[in-house]
Amino acid sequence: MGFAKTEAEWQSRATAFLKAKMKEKEVTYVELVKRLKAHGFEETEASITMKLKRGTFAATFLLACLAALELDGVRLEEI
Repeated sequence: MGFAKTEAEWQSRATAFLKAKMKEKEVTYVELVKRLKAHGFEETEASITMKLKRGTFAATFLLACLAALELDGVRLEEI
């Protein structure tokens, strides 16, 4: 598949990747809120829903989500 070519494609892929990992780990938005709190993030179910719907969020949010989902590593080819 290769790397994304546009910012919009990166946004779409990052959102899809995060949603897929949540599904894989069977983590709901409500559960993600709880897990992110342990990493210093004060999110709500609605705020997470909107970030993923828009497809735009800070790298810090993505990294915290990856930690909250307890992912050991991520290869860019996966995104």
